[in-house]
Amino acid sequence: MQIGRYRVSLHNHGPFRLDGGAMFGSVPKPLWATWTEPDERNRIRMATRSLIVEDESGRRLLVDVGCGDKWPEKQRDIFAIPADPYVPVPGVTDVLLTHLHFDHAGGVSSRDSTGRLVPNYPDARHYVSRANLENAKNPNIRERASYLAENVDVLTEVDLCLTDDANEVWPGVFVHQASGHTLGLQWVEVTDAGLTIAFPSDLCPTSHHLPQHFTMGYDMCAERGVNEKREFLERAVAGRWLVVFQHDPDVAAATVSFDDKGRPVKHPVADI
Repeated sequence: MQIGRYRVSLHNHGPFRLDGGAMFGSVPKPLWATWTEPDERNRIRMATRSLIVEDESGRRLLVDVGCGDKWPEKQRDIFAIPADPYVPVPGVTDVLLTHLHFDHAGGVSSRDSTGRLVPNYPDARHYVSRANLENAKNPNIRERASYLAENVDVLTEVDLCLTDDANEVWPGVFVHQASGHTLGLQWVEVTDAGLTIAFPSDLCPTSHHLPQHFTMGYDMCAERGVNEKREFLERAVAGRWLVVFQHDPDVAAATVSFDDKGRPVKHPVADI
């Protein structure tokens, strides 16, 4: 898709699975199981979809990098992560990490033949939220299993740019912070020529999470997340944004409207 000066595309780093109850929080299983069928271990399918933004000069920005391949067998089994080597997206000059949870930042590094951790995009500038980096270095007890040192420490070996709320990292490419899911998460807005594509990350991980009150058990502050999502949806509807769902295995992107009761309605886009 062309957004003004930018060519925008999507890339899925591969599937994994998470517990359906955790993904939908207080939503009863008889409801969420009709939208996404759980396996025998109550896990649902998840995508690791990235946004790729390319400008006319050949710069290529990759938003998030998937789960990566640094997984012990026990965790690989828990999350149903395929035993495939991580394949870096070619031609990437810039990497933007929405936050440093393993399913968003795991592909930032791999182990070489000696077992040493090496960056997968060593020559790329990496954009990370200042608040989220500090959070990842000192995770609370609930997030300790999601913020892995192997995905954080390697950032000292790359060109690192720390971002704050509402920063413009490229012309027309903005990051906005929303901390209901985790402190310092940044969602991405790409705007040019009157068109906007938004990448909300875990502010709205799948198209099934559009209802304002549908929060995840993984969210650190559900009330804050509800309010942040409402603000995001109001902007998305008013601006007729195209919204990309990072973890939805079936619906990659959609525009959104409100019905006569104020409930968000998705209008899937077949291709981007």
